[in-house]
Amino acid sequence: MIPKKSNIMIRYTFIMLIMGLVGLAIVVKAGIIMFAEKQYWQDVADRFVKENVEVNPNRGNILSSDGQLMASSLPEYKIYMDFLAGGDYKDSLLRANMDSICIGLNQIFPDKSIADFRAHIMKGRRKRSRNYLLYPNRISYIEYKEVKQLPVFKLSKFKGGFHEQAFNQRKKPFGSLAKRTLGDMYSEIELGAKNGLELSYDSILKGVPGITHRQKVMNKYLNIVDLPPVDGYDIITTIDVGMQDIAEKALIDELNEINATVGVAVLMEVKTGEVKAIVNMTKCNDGVYRELKNNAVADMMEPGSTFKTASIMVALEDGKITPDQTVDTGNGVYNMHGRPMKDHNWHKGGYGVLTTTKSLMVSSNIGVSRLIDENYHNNPTKFVEGLYKLGIATPLNLDIPGSGNPHIRMPNKNNWSKTALAWMSIGYETQVPPINTLAFYNAIANGGVMVKPKFVRAITRGDEVIKEVPTEVLNPAIASKRTLSQIQTILEKVVSEGLGKRAGSKQFHVSGKTGTAQVSQGKEGYMGGGRRYLVSFCGYFPSEDPKYSCIVAIQKPGLPASGGLMAGKVFSEIAERVFAKHLAKNLSEAKDSASILIPDVKCGDIAAAHYVLNNINISTVGIPDNTNLNSPIWGVPAAQNNKIVLKRYKGNNRIVPNVKGMGAKDAVYLLESLGLKARVGGVGKVESQSLAAGKRVVRGEAIHLILK
Repeated sequence: MIPKKSNIMIRYTFIMLIMGLVGLAIVVKAGIIMFAEKQYWQDVADRFVKENVEVNPNRGNILSSDGQLMASSLPEYKIYMDFLAGGDYKDSLLRANMDSICIGLNQIFPDKSIADFRAHIMKGRRKRSRNYLLYPNRISYIEYKEVKQLPVFKLSKFKGGFHEQAFNQRKKPFGSLAKRTLGDMYSEIELGAKNGLELSYDSILKGVPGITHRQKVMNKYLNIVDLPPVDGYDIITTIDVGMQDIAEKALIDELNEINATVGVAVLMEVKTGEVKAIVNMTKCNDGVYRELKNNAVADMMEPGSTFKTASIMVALEDGKITPDQTVDTGNGVYNMHGRPMKDHNWHKGGYGVLTTTKSLMVSSNIGVSRLIDENYHNNPTKFVEGLYKLGIATPLNLDIPGSGNPHIRMPNKNNWSKTALAWMSIGYETQVPPINTLAFYNAIANGGVMVKPKFVRAITRGDEVIKEVPTEVLNPAIASKRTLSQIQTILEKVVSEGLGKRAGSKQFHVSGKTGTAQVSQGKEGYMGGGRRYLVSFCGYFPSEDPKYSCIVAIQKPGLPASGGLMAGKVFSEIAERVFAKHLAKNLSEAKDSASILIPDVKCGDIAAAHYVLNNINISTVGIPDNTNLNSPIWGVPAAQNNKIVLKRYKGNNRIVPNVKGMGAKDAVYLLESLGLKARVGGVGKVESQSLAAGKRVVRGEAIHLILK
């Protein structure tokens, strides 16, 4: 039966009405979304976009004067496991490869056993943890790559669950060498530098951060670079790794021998002011000497007898005295305006009558103070003004944060006594950092030109030199040529004939001055808590054509205390080794043309040995000529007929290597690159090592090396 026409129209109308209402609802909803709910949906969209994400640049490297890496930013990692990633398939793979995984982890991290790793991983699996720490310590990039090759771990983090957290860390390949001068970073490198060159040149080293925004597309973030990061510049320091090593070993050996508390040694190039080595050692509670403070630039102490040189120079420059003028020091005890002044040999009857030259040679307190007091007592201001003209009170404004400025007070009625001039003339009642004393002696060696000690030679990016740091002249002439010639002669005699003999050498002439002073304990005076002494020697070598100046300053408790014997000994060892290393004549001048000289080559970096031998025309076998010097190759040399055979050391980075026969630098570098803590004693080649070769490496374990 055909429905009535009226029924059809009712149904049609009803359907059209419904469709109209739906359409209207859509339009209304679209309007609401577009206008009323616009901000809400914008916020929802923003959740999938990360704007202005900062990208950290790579921090620049700090290099030695010969281009060796002294500080660099290297990644470290913490490793985690997501036990829910990959589902049942991953879980079955994990159980099937559990033995291989645990054995592999034990080989990479031998401080934890296979059983420990198994129990640890099973605990995380039972907890169904999504971010389970697999190893408690941060690991190196090499270790991370090794872990990433293990079964399951080599899968993507979504399938295998293995993932990492990266940290950018500052590393020093040469360990403690020049540690305080290079400076330290905070544990999180992004927080910046703490001290040293790292802090001074932080704005240059850290670079400029970049900006990206991250857009989430199909559940993945895509990085879109808005502003690329600019990596930091590198800085080339003036530090010579070899000289630094020489200075550190010589100083530490003496500190151990005399039970000193603090020791400083600074070696500087005379003409340029480049600091080639700077060592600052403090004795810690465990008896080990470490670099805790940059004492060479920060210590404000009375310099003692090294200051007598400046006092005599003032009087020579003013024409008040001559090198041959005599002064009576009596029996070694002299009443100086009501206060007794003593020479170090007073108990032996003193020195009697001395010349100006002899007064410095034997470091007579009475001789120097009488010469100054008798000529300047009525006008002490003229004497102090003379000191300022010499430059010993000149602030150096060094690149090292925390450096001190000399304090030499100008006389006035409120701070001056009758005895002040006499004691100031012999190095008391003044405060001069060791490096300022060195800059003064360096000026004497440099013909009167005082240059600023510098620690950075150039700023570079890659092979391009962005800026060279020039030598800065602080004073073109600290004194007249006559005065300089007189004091140079006197300082040479101090070493050749006077108390500074121990600082001399049979190979070349040395000039300088000894110093022995009691250290003030502040409010407690010089006797509070027992007597402490500062023993020092400051000078330059070779006397005829000075190349390097050097200061050694050591603080020690109690007697005996001798600047000549203790600090002079360290100075001599540094000078002789530096002279042998850098100032010796060309080998070709000493070779007999009819013979072939085969040198004694140390074990260690045979790539470097190959380079040196080829440059002195000694044939080598075993290393290609195009070998990269920046990558050490460890090995053993052997003389064979008229050539040197260089054999590679086939080592394993999980076992302790045999470093006998190596020099200290190579041995320390190799051992510390394996995670060991090297402790060195003696001079020369490694004769013995406390951990036997072939023993499994335990990261952080100490190994003691004896050099002879």
